[in-house]
Amino acid sequence: MSALAFALVALLLVGPVPAMLARASWPLRAPRAAVVLWQSIALAAVLSAFSAGFAIASRLFVPGRDGRPTATITSEVHALGWPLWLLYVAVFALTVLVGARLVVAIVQVAIATRRRRAHHRMMVDLLSTSHDSAPAVCTQASGLRILDVAQPLAYCLPGVRSRVVVSHGTITTLSDGEIGAILTHERAHLRARHDLVLEMFTAVHAAFPRFVRSASALDAVRLLIELLADDAAVRVAGPTPLARALVACAAGRTPSGALAAGGPTTVLRVRRLGGQPNSALLSAAAYLAAVAVLVVPTVALAVPWLTELERLFAA
Repeated sequence: MSALAFALVALLLVGPVPAMLARASWPLRAPRAAVVLWQSIALAAVLSAFSAGFAIASRLFVPGRDGRPTATITSEVHALGWPLWLLYVAVFALTVLVGARLVVAIVQVAIATRRRRAHHRMMVDLLSTSHDSAPAVCTQASGLRILDVAQPLAYCLPGVRSRVVVSHGTITTLSDGEIGAILTHERAHLRARHDLVLEMFTAVHAAFPRFVRSASALDAVRLLIELLADDAAVRVAGPTPLARALVACAAGRTPSGALAAGGPTTVLRVRRLGGQPNSALLSAAAYLAAVAVLVVPTVALAVPWLTELERLFAA
């Protein structure tokens, strides 16, 4: 029953729960707490999936005729029968496979993303132009690169050697206040290392089988980290300059591995800037939900399972 419960919890946390949370509107008013809740759901899903496999594996140590847990394959098959033994082994193998896929996905995402960023950073450093004609708000920014592109765009390349990239179109189209707002937005991404949050969700998404995972988690987290950067820019420059800058850069393309100010969620983000402020009550509720997602399955499922396992080996 513990294995079944763990499996059901894992399936809920990688499918229906992310789908429902992605459709909710309240995270727009509590983006930081919503990101924490998303992280708790992802971590609880991984732990539940592993726990289901290990709970099944513990059934291989079913008590034999002497009351002691079986310790060899022949004794396990004799106690369980071939069909049940094969089922337990298959489920445990699937759990190990998911764990291996998770490790591989983390490594692959990290290597591929950093390789793309390093290549793009090299190209940006080679193609960037002088800051002589740029406003003072640009000359004061460290790690800034200006590209000779007419279209307004702004994005950042996270990492140890981070870059904030804007185009000449951004400088000529936006006012100083709007440029300051968009630069603050990008620096907020770099300072909070939002790229690492996205990498984690990308790896978890790749680790689970396609028929049970939900793509809504990635899209929702991408939106939330943009909202966090928006909030940082609003605290410095105010909502109006940021809204104008977002609209101007909305059509700019986002290079792979970068975090851009514009994008398909610009309209939603601009509307949010003119709507209700963030809610401390919603944030507190989301933080409590995040704790509950991790603690409740542990107390309700893991503790009884560990107690039964301890009793089995104490026999």
